[in-house]
Parts: sequence; C-alpha cells; structure tokens
Amino acid sequence: MLEKVLNGENGIEKRHFAMPEVERLFDLDAETLNRGFEREAPKLGKNALEKAMNDAGVAPGEIDALLTCTCTGYLCPGISSYVAEQMGMRSDIFLSDMVGLGCGAAVPMLRQADALARANPSMTIACVAVEICSAAFYLDDDPGVLISLCLFGDGASATIWKGGDADASGVRCSHFDTLHLPEYRNLLRFENSGGKLKNRLDRAVPEKASIAVKTLFDRHGDPEVDIVSHAGGRDVLEEISKILGAPDLSPSREVLRQYGNMSSPSVLFAFEDYLRARPDEPFHAWATSFGAGFACHSCRFDRE
Repeated sequence: MLEKVLNGENGIEKRHFAMPEVERLFDLDAETLNRGFEREAPKLGKNALEKAMNDAGVAPGEIDALLTCTCTGYLCPGISSYVAEQMGMRSDIFLSDMVGLGCGAAVPMLRQADALARANPSMTIACVAVEICSAAFYLDDDPGVLISLCLFGDGASATIWKGGDADASGVRCSHFDTLHLPEYRNLLRFENSGGKLKNRLDRAVPEKASIAVKTLFDRHGDPEVDIVSHAGGRDVLEEISKILGAPDLSPSREVLRQYGNMSSPSVLFAFEDYLRARPDEPFHAWATSFGAGFACHSCRFDRE
C-alpha cells in the first residue's frame, strides 16, 4: 500500500522533515520523538517568524502578543515561550499556545488575533503555526495510518497583524466562522498508542470535509471570491473542487505538491502563494481549514 500511494498520482512531489535520521523514526520511543519535537518546533517557528517580521519591517521589541498553534507534540511552557526567548522579545509580551485543533488550527488562531486586535487596537500581534509531523509518525498495518505517512510533512508559517482596519500591507482578515461536528470526531484524530501519537484517518474524510467546507461557504461565500483551502490531500481538494463548482485551487495544489500536508501551516502557505501572484492588486479571498474535532473553519482575506 505504501508503494502504491507513494508511487501513484497523489499530488505530492516532495516533503520536508525537520527530524534527523528520518529512516530511524519508526524505531524511536515516545520520549525520544517528543524530545525531537521540543527541539525542532521552536527552531522552525522562530525561522518562520523572523522571515515574517523582516517582510513586515517589525522588530522583536514591537511585538505585543505572540500566538502559536500546533498538534504534533507537547511543550509546557508552550512553543511561544521558547520562540519569544530566542527572538529577544519583551518580558511583558502576551503569549498564547493553541494545542489540539489539528490541521484546522491556523484560522482559529487568526480569530484569536482578531479578537485581541479589536480589544487592543494599538497591538502588534505575531501568529505562528508550526508542525513537526515527522515527530508524530507511527507505523502499523492500519490503512489510514499508512496513507497518513504518505501525506504529512513538516512546516511553519508566520503572519504579523496590527490593530485597526488593515495591516501594513492593506490586507484585512474578518468574517470568521466554525463548524464543529463531534459526531465525526473519530474519522480524523490523534490517539495515544503506547505513548506515541497515532493518526486516525478514515476514507470518509474527503467527503465529510468537502460537505463541511460547502456549509461554511454557503454562510459567507460570495460567487466572486477566490478560494484558498487547506491542502489536506489530493482527494480532499478534488472533493472540495467538485462540491464548490470547480474553483481555482491552484495555490493549495501547489502547496500540496511542494510540501505535502503540513497540518496547520498549510492554509497559510496557500494564502502566501495566492498573495505572491497579486503583489499589489485588490482581492477578495475566502479561506478554509479543517481537521480534528471534526471541525471546519473559515475567514475572509480582503485588500481594497
């Protein structure tokens, strides 16, 4: 099955792994895997944040709040504590770590940033989505486990937001929504197996994800908006394309091709790819992410 999926038309050309000696991952115990997450997640998150801050022209001392999301490992204090320390941020910075929302977490993280910015219009807020999926690889004969091994890669993405009507680039993020369907929770989730994280991935996920996306789109969607989706997998994107009338999902497909499914950072990678094609143009985009819960999330990105 691994050979069939990896050698087939799965929409993935390459993936990136932060964990060293990837060929030994399946021999490592739970403690060693999580220590790898503890080491690599702050490092990867810091690298993404440095790039975002350079692009935004923001210095570490100007950041008032640092929000992070992850699901592929556990740290206490959270990743935000380590990233803030490594970046030399102020000691009074507000730190918040979102854990357990799976692949969909980036949009709820932005929703938290939006709430902070509305309550504190002068705030500058950094958001970091980081996943070390290779620290959560698990091997057995479950078809869902084997397919997930062929999909997931490591990655991190960061964004900088300012209070007020728009950030420095003129991009506004708004119209947040969530659909929570706990009756489908066991279709897609991590479970503990001998201390390790084991990913459950049911074959019904592409269909259920597309229906959830359509439900949110019908609430907020506009026939004129572009669509930016979490790159969950080839079958997921095909189902979303089918149910939404074949929109242009090329940014999401390109992220899947270049990186695989990185869990929470994926939708932000897709939005960056979308932005890169429109450096100064007005746009209206509807973004969606989905994952464990089972939950689906959405928001609007606009530049007038």
